Amino acid sequence: MASTNPTPSTDNAAEREAFYDAIDPEHMRALWSVLDDLVTPQPASRCQPWLWRFDAVRTRLEQAGKLISAEEAVRRVLILENPGLRGRASITTSLYAGIQSVLPGEVAPSHRHTQSALRFVLDAAPGAFTRVDGEKTEMHTGDFVITPNWHFHDHGNDGDQPVYWLDGLDIPLVQFLDASFAEKGSETQQRDARPAGDSLARYGANMLPVDYRPGSGASPIFNYPYARSREALEIMRRRDEWDPCHGLKMRYVNPADGGWAIPTIGTTLQLLPAGFVTETYRSTDATVFVPVEGRGRSRIGEQWFEWGPRDLFVCPSWAPIVHEPAEDAVLFAYSDRPVQEALSLWRESRGVPDRG
Repeated sequence: MASTNPTPSTDNAAEREAFYDAIDPEHMRALWSVLDDLVTPQPASRCQPWLWRFDAVRTRLEQAGKLISAEEAVRRVLILENPGLRGRASITTSLYAGIQSVLPGEVAPSHRHTQSALRFVLDAAPGAFTRVDGEKTEMHTGDFVITPNWHFHDHGNDGDQPVYWLDGLDIPLVQFLDASFAEKGSETQQRDARPAGDSLARYGANMLPVDYRPGSGASPIFNYPYARSREALEIMRRRDEWDPCHGLKMRYVNPADGGWAIPTIGTTLQLLPAGFVTETYRSTDATVFVPVEGRGRSRIGEQWFEWGPRDLFVCPSWAPIVHEPAEDAVLFAYSDRPVQEALSLWRESRGVPDRG
């Protein structure tokens, strides 16, 4: 795309370069020399489309499990680094992704941090659990679990099979704002302060305690069971109201205000029926997708990615994407859309990609 700024004259190019060199030791830079890179006509991210196979990640985590315990590692996680953002522990410019494993009998010790986190359970047998501020919840495959900003949390596995889940955090965003704080728990595991299921019963039945006051901005529900979410999609299917770009796509919400479940991370679950090919779509929020059920492929830009259950792929900001499920498919996804919406930056384009 052509520059939006006039091309400067080169009659005095040598003098200009000398000027730039002279101001550089004074920690100054000429805006006109870098303006096109700073204010771009459309998003120009280094984030690249990519796909990780769950089976390959699991194999590496099995190897890691023989090298280090969950307690020693604090969190035994393999970071999924975007190939365009290597060295930054980022899957998109503003978000982090990692796959965590907890082996039978292990504990990932209690801590808290200013980063908000989501857990999307990829493979769990009975006995896997997380505990948030003294409330324990079992983790089942497909469950969406929240760890709100600055809440103590620990994980464990009382079963006889390893458990694996996706960790999605706003680490790059918090780093950018220089707002990172973290604190170890006083004990490896928190003591149970509330019965299991307390938050879902208290806040998840279209009711709130009469004197409830919102706290951190995150949802007071911290486990959204997949069975309930999947049932909702199936009921909505009967209406036959398919969005041409999304199929049937629902967002996880905070029942206290109807907003996103996490203030900095938008999370969704969508159903794509067999044979349904989406129209081209793009948006400014780079998005991480995790197929839960079904197989298919997605075109991101000019690249095709074949996916199946528990694989993970990323679509960069403003990259056109098309989904083609080979069978009924359910996709979990997360992005920084809540932040962009709050700052009036979020934008989408439907159908044939436009030029700007």
